[in-house]
Amino acid sequence: MVRYAHTYGVQVLVTLNTLLHDDEYPHALALAHALYKIGVDALIIQDLHLLDFDLPPIRLHASTQCDNRTPEQVAHLRDMGFKRVVLARELSINEIRAIHEAVPDIELEAFVHGALCVSYSGRCYISEVLANRSANRGACAQFCRMAYDVLDESMNEVLDEAGQPIHQRHVLSLQDLDRSAYLNELIDAGVTTFKIEGRLKDADYVTNIVAYYREKLNQISNIKYPISNGAVYKRTFVPDPSKTFHRGATDYFLHGRTRPMANWDTPKSTGEYVGEVIEAHGNTLRVRLNDGIVLHNGDGLTIGSEGFSVNGIESNLIKINKPLNANSLNLKRLYRNLDVEFAKNLKSERRIPVDIVFRETEEGFELRIGDKERSFVYPHEPAKNTDKALETIRTQLAKLGDTPYIARKITLDTKPYFIPISILNEWRRNTII
Repeated sequence: MVRYAHTYGVQVLVTLNTLLHDDEYPHALALAHALYKIGVDALIIQDLHLLDFDLPPIRLHASTQCDNRTPEQVAHLRDMGFKRVVLARELSINEIRAIHEAVPDIELEAFVHGALCVSYSGRCYISEVLANRSANRGACAQFCRMAYDVLDESMNEVLDEAGQPIHQRHVLSLQDLDRSAYLNELIDAGVTTFKIEGRLKDADYVTNIVAYYREKLNQISNIKYPISNGAVYKRTFVPDPSKTFHRGATDYFLHGRTRPMANWDTPKSTGEYVGEVIEAHGNTLRVRLNDGIVLHNGDGLTIGSEGFSVNGIESNLIKINKPLNANSLNLKRLYRNLDVEFAKNLKSERRIPVDIVFRETEEGFELRIGDKERSFVYPHEPAKNTDKALETIRTQLAKLGDTPYIARKITLDTKPYFIPISILNEWRRNTII
C-alpha cells in the first residue's frame, strides 16, 4: 500500500494512537520500527510514553486524542518533537488562529468532515465506565448514539419545544461535521491540513467526499492545489456529501454554538432530504417530492430511525418493502440514504502521465516508461510491413491498462523490426512493475 500511494506522490500516515498497557510497549515499538522500514511517512500517536523508548527517526503527529485545544498544549507537543498536531474538533476559528499565532512553527491539522464525538476526543470515559470498553483503546460502545429519556433533578420528565416529553430520543447523537463552506477561513487561521473522518466508511464515501473537498479547494482562487505527480484525475459524477453516509451537517463550534448540532430522531445515516410523506397505507406511501428528485427501484429511504427500500414507483405513490411502524407514521420528513443510480456512476480515476521511449540496442531493445527502464536481448528481424510494425509497437506499448500510468508521449528510436505482440506486452509489463 505504501508503494502504491508513493507512486502517486501521496503520503501514508499510520495511526498508532491507542493508549497502551505496560506489556504492550515492546510490541508497539516493534510495529513503529516495521512501519518506518516499509516507508510510512508519519505516525499519529496519543500515548506520549512511547517517546521514552527508542522510536525510529520517523515524523510524529499528535493525535486529536491528545486533546489539543490550547496554545500551551500545542507548544508542549512541539517541544517534544511533534511536527504536526491534530486539533480538537471543538475549537472555534478564533481559538485556532490564536494557537497558530502563538505556535507558528508547527503544522495544524483540523477536521472538516465526518462523525463527531459528543465529548472532547480522548476525554470521553462513558464507555469505559458503563461497559468496561475504553474509547482510548479503540473499543467505544458508542453510548452517545443510543436513545435516552431526559429527566430533571427531581426525576420529572423534561419537555421539548413542542411540549412533548423527551422520551427515548437520541439527545447525544451529533450530526456530522461539514466545514466545506469555511475552508478559506481555516487556511487563513493557520490550518495546513484538512482531515476527513472516515472510520468504517466504505470506498463510495471516500470517493465522493474527497472529490467534494477537492472541488471546494480548487474553487479557492488565490491558492492552487495541484494533484501530486501531475496526475490526471477523471470522475463520472458530481460530488454530493448527502449521497453517501450522512447524518446531516453542522459546523460545530467553529463560529460559536449553533443549532441544531444533534439529530434527536436517529443516530443513523439519513442521507438527503427528498420530500414529505402525505399518507401511508400498508406498503404504499403517497409522497410529495422536492423539485428535481427522482426515485429509483432499490433506493434506500428513511423516516426517523426506520429504514426501508423502494420496490416500485407510480407517480407520487411509492411501493416499499415493508409497512412502517406506528412511531414512524408520526414523522413526515422523507430522506434517501441510498441513491442506487448515484452509486452506480460513482467512479473516479487518477493516472500519472509518463513518456515512453523504445529504442534498439546492439543486443536487442531498451524500453523506458517514465523513470523505469529495462533492456531485453532479442534478434533484430526486419519487418515485411514497415508501417504496420512501428504502429504495432506504438499501440502495444501504450496499453498501460489498470496501472497507475497513462501514456503521454511515445518515442520510437528503432528501425521497423518484427516483434510479436506477446513479446511487446511482456516487455511492457516487466518494465512497469
